[in-house]
Amino acid sequence: MTKCVFYTGLWACILFGVQTVKAQDNGLLQNPFPEAKREVRAVLDEIEQSVRDNDMDRLIAFHAYGPKFTEFKNGERRSGPEQNEKFEREFIGSFTRVDKWEWDDLKIAVFGDVANVTFHADFVPWIGEEKLHMTGQFTILFVKTPAGWKIVHEHMSPISPEG
Repeated sequence: MTKCVFYTGLWACILFGVQTVKAQDNGLLQNPFPEAKREVRAVLDEIEQSVRDNDMDRLIAFHAYGPKFTEFKNGERRSGPEQNEKFEREFIGSFTRVDKWEWDDLKIAVFGDVANVTFHADFVPWIGEEKLHMTGQFTILFVKTPAGWKIVHEHMSPISPEG
């Protein structure tokens, strides 16, 4: 049990907490997991291709929909698997072509069987004759399952004009 004295023991408590995390790490925080990172990157490439091919069944198959799946989008309240699938099938499924797909500042952080993917999106899809320019900050949380890496959480938010 860790005890902290608020006034003088605060820094000692924080430092002790860091040491505790390192001791309990078991390599999860420091190991780069290069093979898993390559696997997750391959899944991202497959996700992009499914969108370019307008193959919504393939896109949906990258998700682990169930009671633990969550999504945050554009400052709205948390939603679940039904709302995510509906959005992806209706909105992303309406893309008629994709001119640009960039995963800017892509970071894939693997923690054993969990991968946290963050990036700044810069996408230019078309819906019929309407060209869209979509930018945003994204987080995709993957869990490795017997069927491969699956999405269990998505978070999309706008990038500030200064960003």
